[in-house]
Amino acid sequence: MSGPHDLELTLPWMREGTARFLAAVGKLTDDDFKSPSKLPQWSRAHVVGHLAHNAEALGRLAAWARTGVETPMYASRDQRAAEIAESATLPASELRSRVTATARDLDDALLRLGTGQWNAQVRSALGRAIPAAEIPWMRVREVWLHAVDLDNGISVDDLPSGVVDALLDDVTAALSRKDTCPALVLAPTDRHGTWRVGAARADDAGSTAEFKATAADTMGWLTGRIPSAELRQGLPVLPSWL
Repeated sequence: MSGPHDLELTLPWMREGTARFLAAVGKLTDDDFKSPSKLPQWSRAHVVGHLAHNAEALGRLAAWARTGVETPMYASRDQRAAEIAESATLPASELRSRVTATARDLDDALLRLGTGQWNAQVRSALGRAIPAAEIPWMRVREVWLHAVDLDNGISVDDLPSGVVDALLDDVTAALSRKDTCPALVLAPTDRHGTWRVGAARADDAGSTAEFKATAADTMGWLTGRIPSAELRQGLPVLPSWL
């Protein structure tokens, strides 16, 4: 297994990100939960509630892989949205308890998977067929990016370099599948390699436009965590990567 299916990488990243997220939640006062997060129209309570439900949803995929009984992440997009909205109304103490317990339950569910079960096919929330070995990576994205969204002392610069690079791989691939994605070469100033998004089309000078920033800032921009205005003027508008 490699990339998002490399458990020797993704499981430690998941556990480190979970610990960082829970530590950030632990620093929030009860009133802080009501304050806006970095996500439009979401309070911090929305973010915490979503992470709790996401752990439950990924746990259902782990159960599917272990038992062979189909248990999708969510019954529908409406169910997912309703769960998040309901969670945002819960007392802070209950949200803290839920997000901690569900993270622990997910880790336990993944520990129960045998070697062959990691290869079992399940489906993401978007309906994409994936091996169960991708479940930890899906959680890595959630815990690290939403730790930034809490707006409680964690920034994109705090993400491990391996997670940043893996996110760049993941996000550029997702964006490049969208017809509205502009063509760009991403050349992080602290990396030797480059990433590419959009179709292989060139500007009038015969070369695709190049974007330079740190790898963390580049990832933050691609995932919507850093507004383009904070990096430089004139950046193209990107479609949502998910």
